[in-house]
Amino acid sequence: MIRLRRVEWPTLILAIACTLAWMSTVYLVGLGEWWLMPIAVLLITLHSSLQHEALHGHPSSDRILNEALVFLPVGLIFPYRRFRALHLKHHNDELLTDPFEDPESYYMSPAEWAKAGPAMQTIRRFNNTQIGRLLIGPAFSILGLLRGDVKLVLSGDRDVRVAWLFHLIGFVPVFAWVSWVSGISPLVYFLAFAYPALSVLSIRTFIEHQARAAIANRTIVNEDRGLLAFLFLNNNLHFVHHRNPAVPWYRLPRLYRDNREQFLKDNGGYCARNYWEVFKAYAVRRKEPVEHPLMAAGQWRTLKGAEASAIDLSERAQLPASSAAVS
Repeated sequence: MIRLRRVEWPTLILAIACTLAWMSTVYLVGLGEWWLMPIAVLLITLHSSLQHEALHGHPSSDRILNEALVFLPVGLIFPYRRFRALHLKHHNDELLTDPFEDPESYYMSPAEWAKAGPAMQTIRRFNNTQIGRLLIGPAFSILGLLRGDVKLVLSGDRDVRVAWLFHLIGFVPVFAWVSWVSGISPLVYFLAFAYPALSVLSIRTFIEHQARAAIANRTIVNEDRGLLAFLFLNNNLHFVHHRNPAVPWYRLPRLYRDNREQFLKDNGGYCARNYWEVFKAYAVRRKEPVEHPLMAAGQWRTLKGAEASAIDLSERAQLPASSAAVS
């Protein structure tokens, strides 16, 4: 029997409503109402944000119930349990942006960058523009996840195997609804629904972090209040979320408003007014270099207990670098 110490009703109601709205919209698209397809894409984006809430312990005190609410892989790509494990690892702020340790880093180590070659370096540079992230960023995330998880499954990692097993089980009702009930082919659903939803998510992840020596300066606050802020469940206030990961999405704006000056002081003023401002600045211009700038300068440091120590890059040169496997 599930015994709940707390229930956050806004998140619970939104999770149920999002799933029902996704089902209805996909069904109507299958009937020929293709103008609703963008709505379905945005609902898949919202569902991913709800998965993010669930892995942080919302909307209830019961982990199984939280997972059940967002279990269906309507976005197809990322197993919820892999998303949970990798994202919680990402919340180690001391290692943010590290291409070896941060699963959500888009940087490459100097060694990996040198081995990439001119063609891949050009592609990676394009991926560090906003348009590039929209077009090919999801492909990098998908390939990075699959490359890493295939190795883990073959090496016998039980948790990864179980995560993918549950994911495949979840495919059954999703594809039953998408293909058998709604009449949409799986390939069309992937290309026209799931992939674009990842592109929308990349609008948020593109700007979230930067490589800086000061840990607090690595995470942004984007003050957007529009549709995207809702779809991301206020995770645009990313520094606030990293400082307070247990706070539910609907309380983040007030927390930020009440402490805005302190938050911006703490993160070194790393702030954007909205996503349109970001797009105008970085649509075709790289926001950051692909090669991790502090690693290239021999200045990358991590906190070990109470003291900061330089990472011995030579010992880690053979480790596989992150490919931004999660969003």
